[in-house]
Amino acid sequence: MLSINGLHKIFGGKKVVDNICLDLKEGSITLFLGQSGVGKSTLLRILSGLETADSGTISIKGKEIDRTSQQQDHAVGMVFQQFNLFNHKTVKENITLPLEKVLGKTSVDADQIAQELLERFNLQELRNASVNSLSGGQKQRLALARTLAMKPYIICMDEPTSALDPLLTSYVAQVIADLAKQGYIVVVATHDTVLIDKLDCTVHLMRDGKIIESAQSADYRAHPQQYPHISKFVAGHS
Repeated sequence: MLSINGLHKIFGGKKVVDNICLDLKEGSITLFLGQSGVGKSTLLRILSGLETADSGTISIKGKEIDRTSQQQDHAVGMVFQQFNLFNHKTVKENITLPLEKVLGKTSVDADQIAQELLERFNLQELRNASVNSLSGGQKQRLALARTLAMKPYIICMDEPTSALDPLLTSYVAQVIADLAKQGYIVVVATHDTVLIDKLDCTVHLMRDGKIIESAQSADYRAHPQQYPHISKFVAGHS
């Protein structure tokens, strides 16, 4: 269980995260939906320890955490919109390097973990390739593999389908669904409303740092008129 209670964050006098309170269960998928600048990515950065909230608490499995302990136990993994891969390293090294330097794995153990993940994400033939030679979809898969290598409890994904074609969007949606089935808590910040149709998830529409409307995706698909704010956003209106 991930419990978020009263999170606030102010940048330049503007509330970018405003009193977010949620409980997320293992095996769940949560979409934070909204336009750029509404606070959804900042919320993910707070969860992953890259930003510090001005107030509020985050608890994982009933234990309140601080940023230091969260980063040490790697409870939260982050897949960035721009991937943040090591472009000067090979595909395999992008997985093995954090395992060795951060988790203290031996090179043998790190290689074994990398091999399993590269096979899982169909990247084995590219293990010795430069990251710069990869397509956007391949970089997306590598970023996911690197995150999973650290064995997080929660996986945050910032705009995971940005600039992807429909086929790759469907692939990423399937990966997200599979991660939830494996028991991960998956939290996604997105403006891509297609994911509502492709995932069984909870949707939270954000505006000005607040959640203004929430729905289960199945309920929204069956009765969109009951969720006017989400319907308006899906229709392309702010």
